[in-house]
Amino acid sequence: MDFGAEIPFVALLGFTLELFEGGESAIGYTPLPEHLNSFAVTHGGACMTLLDVTMAVAARSVQKDMGVVTIEMKTSFMRPAPGDGSQLMAKGRLMHRSATLAFTEATIYDAKGQACTHSTGTFKYVKRLVTGAKSANALNPPPSVIATD
Repeated sequence: MDFGAEIPFVALLGFTLELFEGGESAIGYTPLPEHLNSFAVTHGGACMTLLDVTMAVAARSVQKDMGVVTIEMKTSFMRPAPGDGSQLMAKGRLMHRSATLAFTEATIYDAKGQACTHSTGTFKYVKRLVTGAKSANALNPPPSVIATD
């Protein structure tokens, strides 16, 4: 199963897509030693990335031809996500959708099934832009020149 888009950072972290349908998502992740913080648990930034992707996948699961961009995200860290080589599982769901926005939530569970981290997020649906190695999207056109005379 693939994410429907190439996401280099997701590939680097090693996320594995387990569920991508009907407003639900599940992504597995086994943190590597370089993904840990100084307390030898999974870094909060890695957890937030996992939650962000899990919520985005849940939002996209009802309209896979569209992309989504994160508008806002709130995260609560309830307990450390282990960094002992065990797999974490993030589960997400689409709570509500309007024509242009998705309201989502996701939780990371440790191997014992304990909730470690929880997020809610808002995403905007956007059309996918064709990009490649030698092309760029034009979401932000260059600013026009402002005359000063």
